[in-house]
Amino acid sequence: MATAAVRTPCIGVCSTGIGDTVCRGCKRFAHEVIAWNSYTQDERRAVLQRIDVLLGQIVARWLVIDDVDMLRQQLQLQQIQFDPARYPASWVVELLKAGASQIDDPAAFGLQCTDQAQGKSLRELRDAIEKEFYELSCAHYERYFQRAPL
Repeated sequence: MATAAVRTPCIGVCSTGIGDTVCRGCKRFAHEVIAWNSYTQDERRAVLQRIDVLLGQIVARWLVIDDVDMLRQQLQLQQIQFDPARYPASWVVELLKAGASQIDDPAAFGLQCTDQAQGKSLRELRDAIEKEFYELSCAHYERYFQRAPL
């Protein structure tokens, strides 16, 4: 059985061309953006897995996914683009990007706010997740990929 091709996480907002080592759009590292088309499917999956694990850590600070099936159904019902092969935390981010200001009840999407998120709007959570995700991605790059000065 053939597995589906791994889709690029690119959202068309690449900042690596202006010197960022981590793309502000998709959170891939500059060398991954450059080499993506030459990567094997397994290499692409490894990149997405790293992105999803980091994103999952951030989303879990703010929101709990109580019902993955409900989240999937609501995304489909609302016609919000998401990659079903990715971790559900990435689906949450797509939901918040598309409609954070229009969602009154996160529970209707299978989500629950953590204690830390209480009193914050979903727009504030979306912005906090995006900021923290970029910072964590940069820290990961600096720790594992950036060469120490000679």
